Amino acid sequence: MTRSAEQQHHGTAVVLAVGDIGPDRDDAGELFEPTRELLRAADITFGQLEFVLAESGERLPQVRHTVKGDPAAARALADSGFDVISFAGNHCMDFGARAMLETITNLRAAHLHPVGVGANIDEARQPAVLPASGGEVSVLSYSSILPHSFWATENRPGCAPMRAFTVYEQVEHDQPGTPARIHTFAHRDDLAALRADIARQKSAGRFVIASFHWGIHFIPAEIADYQRDVARAAVDAGADIVIGHHSHILKGIEIYKGVPIFYSLANFAMDTRITPEHVASKSFQEILALNPEWVPNYESTFNFPPDSRKTIIAKFVITNGRLTDYGFFPGWINDNSQTEQIAPSDPRFADVVDYMTTVTRQAGLSTEFRTDGDFVRPEAVSAQAQS
Repeated sequence: MTRSAEQQHHGTAVVLAVGDIGPDRDDAGELFEPTRELLRAADITFGQLEFVLAESGERLPQVRHTVKGDPAAARALADSGFDVISFAGNHCMDFGARAMLETITNLRAAHLHPVGVGANIDEARQPAVLPASGGEVSVLSYSSILPHSFWATENRPGCAPMRAFTVYEQVEHDQPGTPARIHTFAHRDDLAALRADIARQKSAGRFVIASFHWGIHFIPAEIADYQRDVARAAVDAGADIVIGHHSHILKGIEIYKGVPIFYSLANFAMDTRITPEHVASKSFQEILALNPEWVPNYESTFNFPPDSRKTIIAKFVITNGRLTDYGFFPGWINDNSQTEQIAPSDPRFADVVDYMTTVTRQAGLSTEFRTDGDFVRPEAVSAQAQS
């Protein structure tokens, strides 16, 4: 039986989900010391892995900031309470196919369930299936942030893609150089595959969690059109929860047909050591420009904009195969890249809740937040949010 055997005997299971994880230190377990007790108490704990955990492979020349993590970090993740690790993302092939496949092997050796990656597209689209709440939970994972050829095909390793296209529409045709409208559209074949994957899991009677590495990084509040379309398509196909990551900052929460869509869980435990030479590079300067308040810190393992210190630990309660409660615990990331759960008496607790309220409203999502002790529940506030 799993960790909450008594709860599951009564038909209730708890799922926790966190955002991006990138260990780059000798003892990866240190990253989870402040939250280990909480993570281990859940029946299923999910996280998004950003770096390969492998000894093999050579860094591909086109990738930006990346790290080859210690394979021992896989055991640290398991010991800290994680069960499901998504590796569908823009760093899965940073060191080539061998390193990605070795990472999968190392995660499995630690009794973790890697999802969203594989030796071919069929493997990459396979869910992690875990017992919970008297039934089973399926976790599917996809990436929209895709360097070329990082996605799997029939005979190529990679991640499960949920690609999107961008079109720039010139608003004032008689005014060269003026800003354009940006339109994004989901890849039709990838969207059809997503629907089929979810429908297959629902037909097996499973509770379905759909995870996406997607969105616009570092820019507050903004949610791309394709994200909304993909999220709603996932719900329409039968997904019970939709969770997102990649943007490294929190984004809003939508409640669509009663299903929560967490557009970004932000960072959770990201080591990002940098040097003056790295910061001076053209590619890094382009990223810095996305958030003017971003000041590099060469003495810290945490190198992100101030907004990135705010994070959440999402919690979902499944009772007899149905979602009966959900919300999040506010968190704050310290200079050692560790997420600390915040007490309601801490002023930072209100900072996180206010930030979530603001970015949700700015994204045009009809959701408000109600605090219950150290837990925060999103609530739909209009019929429009349910349509």
